[in-house]
Formats: sequence, C-alpha cells, structure tokens
Amino acid sequence: VANTGFLSLCAHGRVTGLAVEAGAAVSSVTSVCGGQTLSKATRCLGVAGEHLSLHLQRLLLESPREPPVLQALTKKVLTRLKEQCCYVSLDYEGDLGQHEFHHPARFQTPDGHWITLDKERFCCPEPLFRPELLHHNCPGLHQLAGQSLQTVPEHVRRHMLGNVVLSGGSSMFLGFPERMCLELNFLFQGSGVHIEVLANPWRSTAAWAGGSMAASLTSFQHTWMTKGEYQEHGAKYVHMKF
Repeated sequence: VANTGFLSLCAHGRVTGLAVEAGAAVSSVTSVCGGQTLSKATRCLGVAGEHLSLHLQRLLLESPREPPVLQALTKKVLTRLKEQCCYVSLDYEGDLGQHEFHHPARFQTPDGHWITLDKERFCCPEPLFRPELLHHNCPGLHQLAGQSLQTVPEHVRRHMLGNVVLSGGSSMFLGFPERMCLELNFLFQGSGVHIEVLANPWRSTAAWAGGSMAASLTSFQHTWMTKGEYQEHGAKYVHMKF
C-alpha cells in the first residue's frame, strides 16, 4: 500500500517532488520529500475525468444539435469523445471570445452518427482549473499545487519546483502540461525559479509503473505485507500493517 503521488514520482525516477494527479474519480496534489509523503501538503480536488465527461454531455445538450443522439451517448462513448476531441486552452477567456479561431472536431458514434464539437472542446476540461464552472467552491488544481508547495520549507520547495510531475488519465489532454506550467510559473513569479512540468507520454499509468518499480527495490521491502503474513493473519492484517 503506497500513496499514488509518491508512486508517480517513482515512475519518473524521483523520490522528492510534487505530484499533480488528475484521474477518473478525483484529482490531487502530493508533496513528497525523500520518499516521505507530507500529509499537511496534500490537497484534493473533487473534479476529475468522470465529472468532465458529464460536463461535456451537458455542454453538448445545450448546443443546437441533435438531442436524441446526444442523450443516447453511453459513458464509454462519452469518455472516448472527450479523450479524442477535447483539449486544454492556454487562454480560456480569449478563446471564448474568439469564435473564428475555434477548431471544430467531428466524432462518429458507434451507431454511425456524427457529432461536431466547437467550443466544447476546450470548455470540457476547464473545470480542472476553474472548479466554479461545476459549482465547486474550491481552488483549481494549479492553485492547490501552489498551496501545497507553500506549506513545505523554502529549501525543499525550490527543489520541488524543478520536479513537478503529472499523472493520471485526465492529465492527458492536449495543452494540459503547458497550461499547468504556465499557471504555476505565474503563481511563483519573482521566486527566481522557472518551473518545468514533467509530462511523460505514459503518465496515465504512472502510479502503476511506479508501484512495480518500488516493489522491486529492497529498500521498500519493509512496507510489504508478505504472503506468509497474509496466510497467517488473513486480509484484516492489512489494517494492522499499514
């Protein structure tokens, strides 16, 4: 059992840094120093992939298209539509006001219908940075990252600013790494540090990759629950061990 933020850092070959995770059910920010998760610096956001899929459906239903087709979209098709067509804007307000610069995308449903997306493409993932769009009264993911970093000692913070890693399926939107980097550098302007965001192509499964790496290291063997312990004590032993 291990913190997914720590495992995401392991997947990037780091044991100190800031993990910004955007998954299916929840998004979170975790500060890790020397392999130790700093619980006071952990933040969660109740906006993630599942919420964005429903948001996309609402946006499409509000547009003058074919409601019966849109209402019939399954969760699986909505997810595929979101993943294939949506992206994060680097200038949300500007893009909303510049309709002629929108780049529509077309998506074919399994039953052969075509759906055209316009501003929905970049409006869909925006709640990750502006939760108020989904009526959440909380900071955006970049602001939570800033809050997390502000709680750690300054000498550690400067090291973390150079080791910000992204993970989770909802971090895979085109433009997400660039937007996160832009927002964090704005929050920490004047600090004398330029923040680089690490976004590997396989980051959607970074926590799993990091878990396999951590499990193979002898230094982490003390965190295992062995097969022998399981057979002796049963499944309830996990609550004692961890």
